[in-house]
Amino acid sequence: MSGRVDARLAELAIELPEPPAPVAAYVPFVQTGNLVFISGQVSFLGADDSLAGKVGADLTPEQGQQAARNSALNMLAHLKSACGGDLDRVTRCVSLRIYVASAPDFTGQPAVGNGASDLVGEIFGDAGKHARAAVGVTALPLNCAVEVESVWEID
Repeated sequence: MSGRVDARLAELAIELPEPPAPVAAYVPFVQTGNLVFISGQVSFLGADDSLAGKVGADLTPEQGQQAARNSALNMLAHLKSACGGDLDRVTRCVSLRIYVASAPDFTGQPAVGNGASDLVGEIFGDAGKHARAAVGVTALPLNCAVEVESVWEID
């Protein structure tokens, strides 16, 4: 039987990907008390690395938003694992940290980050309102456009 969040995902026609395996020496998430810290998740969904490169040079801001959304989908896949498969355990998204591989003169990182923030809000409503930083960086792992890390409160 699906829970409330699973029903919302179905309503939005969102299917979470398989949680991607770490590409270096770290674990995908750590829980301490009622907080879950999700390691940075890149913008590739499975083998699809079409959103590679720098926003403002190789990719448009709109493609950057999609990359942020993809990163958030990977993040949510790990969150679901951290919750034992039950996203109804989420009580709130505490914060998102969004890293955008950016051309030197690109300053639209906050708008790109909305691709992740909007998705969290669509799914979790008020519990999805979070603190956030969206920053430009010169490069990200695997030449991905966006990486998102997060902190969640669960019961």
